[in-house]
Amino acid sequence: MPSIQASRSKVARHRERMRAAGLRPVQFWVQDTRSPEFVAQLRQQCQNLKGDPAEDDVLRFTENAATHINGWA
Repeated sequence: MPSIQASRSKVARHRERMRAAGLRPVQFWVQDTRSPEFVAQLRQQCQNLKGDPAEDDVLRFTENAATHINGWA
């Protein structure tokens, strides 16, 4: 099993290569989609949209985004 120092060194080398390629690390926070509060909020937003004239547009946008995110396009 590699030592902590070896792992840190490997990560540092990887980061150096990525920076040399013109990239930079970015960290951001997103909602926890597993939380009951998120699920309840999503359910409520879907209910609010039901029957709205924009519903078809939103569904098309969502399906298109999901298709491209998962690489199915």
